[in-house]
Amino acid sequence: MNRNRKTIFIVFMIFLLASLKTFGQHTEHKDSLDFQLMNAAREIMTTAKTCALITLDDENRPMVRIMDPFLPESDFTVWLGTNPESRKVGQIKKNPKVTLYYLENDGLGYVVLHGIAQLVNDEDEKEKRWKTEWEAFYPNKPNGYLLIKISPESIEVLSNVHDIVGDPRTWQPPSVHFD
Repeated sequence: MNRNRKTIFIVFMIFLLASLKTFGQHTEHKDSLDFQLMNAAREIMTTAKTCALITLDDENRPMVRIMDPFLPESDFTVWLGTNPESRKVGQIKKNPKVTLYYLENDGLGYVVLHGIAQLVNDEDEKEKRWKTEWEAFYPNKPNGYLLIKISPESIEVLSNVHDIVGDPRTWQPPSVHFD
């Protein structure tokens, strides 16, 4: 009987020490995973030519449209240009929570960015964020061109190329939440 107690005690101590060691590594592992996810997300967002902007209409139906985004900034802020008379502007005024969807070039992965949209009509920002190929869409650039700035709240990433897969049971993709 005494030998069983000793064996149980040794097993318990090994388990306890192993748990304490992995507890400290959890933060390190999470940081490493976040870094991997953010690098993959940036690559997918940079190589995608377009993204989908999702807003909610008056009946809370998702409204999706293809957009020509600027490259994500270092903090994953994304800028878009639009017509100030477009439906998306009114929808953002009523509910600034939006989603951007970027499809990986091979079509097998994606990035979903959830964020808060802000309408920006500052002339300096508009000049800084202008694409010459947009001239046909915005003949009246000073009054017919508006910026949408999306500050990220979280991103989800799924990418076979980057070996980032969802939960095997729920299919929930890995995500990073921004402060």
